[in-house]
Amino acid sequence: MTEIVLGVGASHSTLMNTHWEETLHKDRAERFRDALRKARDELAAARPDTVILVGSNHFRGFWLDLIPAFTLGVGECVASGESGTPKGPQPVDVPLARHIAGALVEGGRFDPAYSARLQIDHGQSHAIQYLLDGLDVEIVPLVVNVFAPPLPTLERCEDLGRAIREAVLAFPGDRRVAVIGSGGLSHRLPWPDWRDPHGDDEEFMVGAWLNGRDNWRDYDARRREIIRAAEAALNPGFDDEFLSLVEKGETHRVTRFTTEELENTAGNGAQEVRTWLLMAALLAHAPGRRLAYEPMPEWLTGMAVAVLNPAPTNTGS
Repeated sequence: MTEIVLGVGASHSTLMNTHWEETLHKDRAERFRDALRKARDELAAARPDTVILVGSNHFRGFWLDLIPAFTLGVGECVASGESGTPKGPQPVDVPLARHIAGALVEGGRFDPAYSARLQIDHGQSHAIQYLLDGLDVEIVPLVVNVFAPPLPTLERCEDLGRAIREAVLAFPGDRRVAVIGSGGLSHRLPWPDWRDPHGDDEEFMVGAWLNGRDNWRDYDARRREIIRAAEAALNPGFDDEFLSLVEKGETHRVTRFTTEELENTAGNGAQEVRTWLLMAALLAHAPGRRLAYEPMPEWLTGMAVAVLNPAPTNTGS
């Protein structure tokens, strides 16, 4: 019997690795880091065999020559290792990953892209670094396009989470499965709409996203400079409202936002809440517990951690 044993939503920021000492709000940073540790301990206590790792990609594993809405890793998975995040091959639960891909297609509701050699970046490897440290688990990576419009709608992401839940629970093996949604909350990255760049920096960014497949590291220094020069644009009110939905088991209500409305309200980086929404749908929107919320302007992001425990299954007498 395969069961889903825990869900975790967690923000990510490589500035945790590269600029910890320069962080001004060190007390907030420490509370967020401590919450990651608590979530990691809860994951360990749940004893998962496999973690479905839902995250974004920041144009280090995907480029504008090909941007699927959803991509499942069904074979090799390699982390790019930027900014002190894990680098190299990651263990994939290939049988479960391929079962999910097949079930989605056969179910007639989704035709996800799949990759037998997937490259991930800190949109997922940050969670591997802080939430899976020391755990003997395999992953099923799912990459959601949240940065190259047009984006999959929030409603479509929620539907996909429900469909993956059905596939996981129907897996004819014996797995304990946890789910991590990595990303968000409110933040604005100095990234253009690739379809209409303005100025040298935006032209550079779009060029990096289009041409970086074989040499993405060549673009990283200037990319980093552009990001470090950006001003923070957080919306703690939105973040609190979103986390309240998570706590009440009503994360699906975020689907009321269009992509444009979400960006206008909480920034282009807030499009990553799709990963939390997918995670919550996989947990059948069980009520969650907020472990931390810290507005971190130095990291450009509203940083949060929450845990969802599935409702007990009534097995009868």
